[in-house]
Amino acid sequence: MIKILVDSASDLELAEAEKLGVTLIPMQVRFGNEEFLDGINLTHKEFFEKLIESDELPQTSQINEFRFEENFKKLTENGDEVIAITISSKLSGTYSCAVKAAKKFGGKVRVVDSLNASIGERVLLQYAVRLLKDGLSVDEIVKELEQSKHKIQVLALLDTLTYLRKGGRISAAAAVAGGILSIKPVVSVIKGEVKLVGKAIGSKKGNNLLNQLVEKCGGIDFEKPYTLGYSGLSDDYLKKYLHDSEKLWKNSTDSVPSYLIGSTIGTHVGPNAIAVAFFAK
Repeated sequence: MIKILVDSASDLELAEAEKLGVTLIPMQVRFGNEEFLDGINLTHKEFFEKLIESDELPQTSQINEFRFEENFKKLTENGDEVIAITISSKLSGTYSCAVKAAKKFGGKVRVVDSLNASIGERVLLQYAVRLLKDGLSVDEIVKELEQSKHKIQVLALLDTLTYLRKGGRISAAAAVAGGILSIKPVVSVIKGEVKLVGKAIGSKKGNNLLNQLVEKCGGIDFEKPYTLGYSGLSDDYLKKYLHDSEKLWKNSTDSVPSYLIGSTIGTHVGPNAIAVAFFAK
């Protein structure tokens, strides 16, 4: 039997992981002296409630080798094989810890560096689950994931530069100037790293820029998983984007899944961000 494990940087919560039949290994999130397990005893909604109330950014911890080893031991004890999907190795040491732990299991555990995070990692996981249901072997699934992950596109429109400033990603002056001008930055995950790919003034132009960048990527492969993500305590910005991006979806699908972003990326983008993840054609 083949089992799939994924870290919580994929923005899965426990109930959804159980529904998909995958094991969720959570990142640790610390607000001051309080420590939580992302997606386990801290829901994404609760995370944003705390984030908005807090003056300081929370700290997220990578998953260490010992925690991976514990999970791999449980999952392989009946002779089962494991495919572990992790956050990009360029964003966290989690992948490296998973690889070190996997070496102790004699080839029973395979680790895939998603080269992504958040809903980008999520769509790779969803594809892995589909391949498993289709009856592919471990080698076949891993090979397909390694090839297809380079086609994943993640684009996100941020509502504020405040949290990037708090995290030291941009200067205070740039954040203030951006706020005055209502600049909405668009970021993407490129070769495993988060990069600024565009700026727009106002949410309407931001949504239009997001649509242009989606089309520039070659369009969405609707035969593979795709999804939208949003952050904060309201999905109003998501609904507005769905309206503004109707032409991307209406002739290709009856529904567009969407999920609330979790702590790993939510810490840096703040509330009211919207994102799209898909495999490019």
